[in-house]
Amino acid sequence: MRTDAAPFIPFPDGTEPPLSQGVRSGPYLFTSGQGPLDPATGDMPADFAAQTQQVLANVEAVVAAAGGDRHSIVRCTCYLADRAHFGDFNRVYRDFFAGCSPLPARTTVVVRPVREGVLVEVDAVAVVG
Repeated sequence: MRTDAAPFIPFPDGTEPPLSQGVRSGPYLFTSGQGPLDPATGDMPADFAAQTQQVLANVEAVVAAAGGDRHSIVRCTCYLADRAHFGDFNRVYRDFFAGCSPLPARTTVVVRPVREGVLVEVDAVAVVG
């Protein structure tokens, strides 16, 4: 599946990435990792908290395109570029999922992102029908 409400940015040579924004299997939706690009402008915030907010909005946009919302998300894998951001990440994540019960299961790891300037990425599993 594909939605314009989340970024799907071509490579510098103009080719599209070899992936889907999300794939359904029965009632489950598996999203690809969502980065901090604004889908309308292609801009990336420099601030970590703003990047995290954009990433979670992009995850929710893919889930919404499949008929769900943040309450449908049952699992997240979170990738941080720096362990020092863990506390800030938890604050933004907690605010985003406020009102969701139970909270999604989650794994958070520190990695070196592929795109320059990316400080956080999240992929998710949602139950959408």
